[in-house]
This record gives sequence, structure tokens and C-alpha cells, in this order.
Amino acid sequence: MASGSLQSCLGEVWMSRILHGGSEGSLDRLLPSVSLGLSPRKRTTSQCKSEPPLLLTSKRTIYTAGRPPWYNEHGTQSKEAFVIGLCGGSASGKTTVARKIIEALDVPWVVLLSMDSFYKVLSPEEQLLAARNDYNFDHPDAFDFDLLTHTLRKLKQGKSVKIPVYDFTTHGRQKEWKTVYGASVIIFEGIMSFADKALLQLLDMKIFVETDSDIRLVRRLRRDITERGREIEGVIKQYNKFVKPAFEQYIEPTMRLADLVVPRGGGNMVAIDLIVQHVHSQLEERELSVRAALASAHQAQPLPQTLSVLESTPQVRGMHTIIRNKETSRDEFIFYSKRLMRLLIERALSFLPSQVHIVQTPQGEDYEGRSFHGKRITGVSILRAGETMEPALRAVCKDVRIGKILIQTNQDTGEPELHYLRLPKDISEDHVILMDCTVSTGAAAMMAVRVLLDHDVQEDKILLVSLLMAEMGVHSVAYAFPQVKIITTAVDKKVNDVFHIIPGIGNFGDRYFGTDAPPDWSDEDLDEPSY
Repeated sequence: MASGSLQSCLGEVWMSRILHGGSEGSLDRLLPSVSLGLSPRKRTTSQCKSEPPLLLTSKRTIYTAGRPPWYNEHGTQSKEAFVIGLCGGSASGKTTVARKIIEALDVPWVVLLSMDSFYKVLSPEEQLLAARNDYNFDHPDAFDFDLLTHTLRKLKQGKSVKIPVYDFTTHGRQKEWKTVYGASVIIFEGIMSFADKALLQLLDMKIFVETDSDIRLVRRLRRDITERGREIEGVIKQYNKFVKPAFEQYIEPTMRLADLVVPRGGGNMVAIDLIVQHVHSQLEERELSVRAALASAHQAQPLPQTLSVLESTPQVRGMHTIIRNKETSRDEFIFYSKRLMRLLIERALSFLPSQVHIVQTPQGEDYEGRSFHGKRITGVSILRAGETMEPALRAVCKDVRIGKILIQTNQDTGEPELHYLRLPKDISEDHVILMDCTVSTGAAAMMAVRVLLDHDVQEDKILLVSLLMAEMGVHSVAYAFPQVKIITTAVDKKVNDVFHIIPGIGNFGDRYFGTDAPPDWSDEDLDEPSY
């Protein structure tokens, strides 16, 4: 975005000014050392929040407005998150501006990333300086720009990232880092947001929050005295000795790099409204239509070699006859569905890697057997219907870990949307069995696979299992993710105009749970789960 064109349309409202002072050296990675110290901050830990949570329960956050596809029909990411960089002096109102933007955007999957999370871990010598209030936390060298740039780049690319939680009491990082994933918009704020060249390249929009120095001093006085129990003389001394020189040397010169300068901070609602309008226009340009593309692709292609269909024995065929029959009672539907699920899971496990394992029998003889060759097996169900397959997996895999992904179809756009996910820690090292009961176009399954890949699960370690799939869904998943193994009990040839599998099985979730489907249900529509 060109700063001149956008600033010209804003006119005098922005009161933007371009500073010609300052040197380019202030942006260099290697910055001159400053002997001045800075008093350690009193806050306990750094904050990095994913907002806004729209539906909170005691154990989970569910977004009632979902995240639309961030990838194309090929399964590859075709749009990056929109990153807004907020810079300004200490107590200038950066966080307030960020939260006002989030509120006005009124979209889910917005991440607020604070630079405070990326302070360096202090050495023993630096710990002593901090204890004597002689360590400068407002110098660029105080931040881990390498980790910050790496983290922001991965988050912008749609990947799952782990954010350090900095403890200002110990001047170190807590053991548990915070996992952040799924940002459509990233708001990155900090006093040195513009002080690194590599970081600047990741920012789609750069905003400098300009607040009068006297106001910033008053805010620091109020905050440090009321919230941190400090004396007024100490606050003023710290400001004059450390904070003010750091602002003049490192922060103020970067104002000239901003696309927009927002005077008066969070109170400037006209400026915030104009920022929000621009972000909305950028998000609209990035909208994708995945399901429609899937419906028109891969026609008349042979079924892929990565597909494994359970042998259609008389038993399997008989169970399909029962569960496909619209007259079947709910009890029988559940009973025979569970039988098929058990067979399906057993079939899926045969595709996991194994190795020779020799054991000794009670008779004292060696037996050459096989054992799983991998770290762990994790099951991930696509809610809600996929959750019905979890008991079958637990019955054959002792101590298996379970994750959940909630994907629903947006009735206005017809696109799948990600609403909620809960995945086990370190899932990247696991073989994952992804479970859904029916797959028609493959849109929901593709989104779930994409989520796993974004969490660094290897594609060839993902097994998609489904009771019933349409050929379209098989082709869609196999084309986008050719290393994913697909296992099902049957494949139907057709999908009608409203994405129902033909001849199909009906809405599996409604028949299993005894709920009523809406008039325009789709095989891949997923209601919110009830626990």
C-alpha cells in the first residue's frame, strides 16, 4: 500500500507528518550500544491474545463466526494474513488503538501480538543490571528480533506458532509457551515495531500512534503509581533518564516509515474507522471460493491409488443396506454404524508403519511379530459426526490421544469455515487418523487436513477415514494432498446440486444423534457439538 495515496485520501483528518530527520542506521540489525539503563517493568508476564472470543465455555472457545478457507482447491495457501504494525512511544496508546481496531473490525480470527513477548532472556550479568535498574529494556538490543521475525512470518503464512511468555519478575521466558493459530488479521504492536528491516517487510500496513510527550508521561505516572506501587520521583527520573532518550533516538525517527500517523491514539475514532475500512477492503479482495472450484474439478478421473475401500463382503454390504435405509430405526442405525466404524478403523491401522518385533512365548520360543514403528498415534475428529468414530479408535488403540476440529458450512457463501480446534501438544510428530463420517465435495476434509499441515503434521502421516465418500470428495482430497491415505467403506459416484451424496446415507449426524436436519442440509454441514 502506497502511503502517499492513502494519506492523500485521508486529508487533514490524519494530521500526518513525514519526518526527514533520523538516520537509516536506526533500522540496522546491529545497533550501537547504549550505556543508559532502564528500570525493569513491573508487569508479571507478557501478553499475546487471540481475539475476539465470541462464545466461551468453561473449557473451550468457539467462534460463532468461522474462518473461511485460506487455501485454494490445490490445498496450498493462496492468501496470507493481513498484518498491521503499530508503533509509538511508551504509553502512547498502541494497545488501545489495537483493541479499538479489533472491535470495529468485528471479524473473528484476529491476533494481537505484543512485542513484549519477545524480550531476550537475560544472562546472569544482565540479570544483575536489571536488579539495579541499570538494564535498558527500551533499546533494540533488548528484543529477540530473530525469533520475532520467524514467528510473525509463520503466523502470516497461516502456520501454527508458539509465542513465548516473558516473565518480567525473573527476566526470563516461562516454560509453557502460548500457541496461536488461524489469524486472518494480525495486529502487531510494540515500541520497536519499525526498528528491524526484515520485520518491516512483513507488515502490510504501518501505523504510528503519535501522542504528546506530556500525555505519555502523565499516563506512565498514573500507571506506575497506581498499578505498580512506585514513587512519583522514581517514575519521573526513569522517564527522563531512559524512556525519553530511547524514544528520541530509536522510536520517533521511524515515524517516517509509517503509512499512517494517528494523532491522539485511541480517541481518534475517525482515523480508526478509516483504518478499518481499508482492512475490510483488503479482506474482501482475498476471499476465496473453494467448494465451487472443487465441484468443477477432477471430473471423469480414475480413483486415486491412495484410496483404500473396505472389501464389499456380504457383511459389509448388508450393514450398508441397513444404515442407508431411511426406515431404519435410530437404535439399529447406531448399532450397525458402530460395527462398520470398528472395521474401518482396523483397516486404517494396517496402513501405519510397522517393524519386526521378536518376542518370547510362554513356551520359551521366539515369535517374529510386528509392532508400530512411530512415536504416537493421534485421532482427530471433524465435529460433530466424526466424533462418533472416537470410541472405535479408542477400542483398538490403547491410550490414543484425541483432537477435535469444528468446521461448519456458511449458509450464505456455501464455503466451509473453521470455528474451533483442540489438538494435542506436539502433534507434529504423530501419525494422525482424521475421522469424518461422510465426505461429499471434500471441502471440510481439505480444511481439516490443511489445519494439520499448518501444525507441522507430515502429509504422509495423515490417514483420512470416512464411512462414506463421494468420488468428488475422494478426488478433491487426493489431488490437493497426494500423500494422504484415504480409507472408506464405500464410494458413491454422485453429488447433487446441493452437495448431497447420491444415493448417500442422509445426514449422518442427525440420524445418529436423533436431531432434525434443516431443509437445506448438506452431508458436510456440522452442527455445534453438545457435550
